[in-house]
Amino acid sequence: MAVRLDKPWQALTPENLARIAGHLGVYQLANDAGEILYIGVADARTRFGLKGELAKAMDAPPVGVSRFRVEVNMSYRTRHAELLQAFQHDYGRLPKANTDIDPRMLGRLRPGGVPG
Repeated sequence: MAVRLDKPWQALTPENLARIAGHLGVYQLANDAGEILYIGVADARTRFGLKGELAKAMDAPPVGVSRFRVEVNMSYRTRHAELLQAFQHDYGRLPKANTDIDPRMLGRLRPGGVPG
C-alpha cells in the first residue's frame, strides 16, 4: 500500500455518494484543482461510516471542496495519522480545513517519492 492516498478523485455529488458504502476508513476532500483541503476518518463512532461522513461534508462542505476519495481500511486510526503525517511532510502544514488536529500531536513520517 502506498503511503499517500492515490485513488482517483470523484465529484462530491449525490450520485457519487450513493455508490459509497457505510464502511469504516479514511477520506480526503479537495477542490477542483485536486488540492487536499481535509483528511478525515470514518471510525467506530461514525454513523453510517464513510457514506455518513461524506454526506456531512456535502451538506456543509469546507470552503472550496468539490471532490473526494475514500479508502476502506480497518486500521483507520493509524491510516488517518499516516495520511496527515505524509501531508505535513510534503507541505510543512496540515490541510487547511484540518483545524481539528493539533500538528504537535502527530509523529513524523518521511515517506519516499513525490506527492501525487
